Amino acid sequence: MPADGGLRRTVEVPAPRVRLPGDLTVPAGAAGVVLFAHGSGSSRHSPRNRQVAAALNAAGYGTLLLDLLTGEEEQVDARTRKLRFDIGLLAGRLTAAADWLAGAEQTAALPPAVFGASTGAAAALVTAADRPELVRAVVSRGGRPDLAGAALDRVRAPTLLLVGGADPEVLALNRRAAARLPAEHEVVVVPGATHLFPEPGALEQVVDRTLAWLGRWLPAVPAH
Repeated sequence: MPADGGLRRTVEVPAPRVRLPGDLTVPAGAAGVVLFAHGSGSSRHSPRNRQVAAALNAAGYGTLLLDLLTGEEEQVDARTRKLRFDIGLLAGRLTAAADWLAGAEQTAALPPAVFGASTGAAAALVTAADRPELVRAVVSRGGRPDLAGAALDRVRAPTLLLVGGADPEVLALNRRAAARLPAEHEVVVVPGATHLFPEPGALEQVVDRTLAWLGRWLPAVPAH
């Protein structure tokens, strides 16, 4: 249990035909909860997402880091690299996780946001489009929002797209996807950062921008 008296535990999230392991942390007096969708070939143990999640916890936000693929599926994906691009599959499971958060005792009163990286960003946007009454904000880090397809036109949650300045192809894809978003949105370029944001200070800028976005959009929404 966190020192502040909050909650930290491993959970199993029910999704269609599977149960997905996740790490749920809810600080005492949390202002909201952020559901993470990892990127291509990654998992809930992604050091980058865990670094961002720890900073959000320290700032008073709950987090759920979730494996979107089962262990067997991860082995298949390691060979084929196909499941990581199955946005329908990933988004369906992420949406099930959002529904679970909305019904769980520890998180039902907390306004939710979704944080997606790489292909997980597309899943996050589909979930936001499919649950407009639930998802209050979306953040994408080095994401592929273009892979959300027609769902982009239905997103109502304010969306922040964070892209590395040294990732020109992904930046171009983000700008084209942003042009289709009907919701309030912003494309923020992190100077000098490449796709995974390994450069010194890059993830810290992601954290700062994410906290500013959540602080802008979550508190104004009554707990559902």
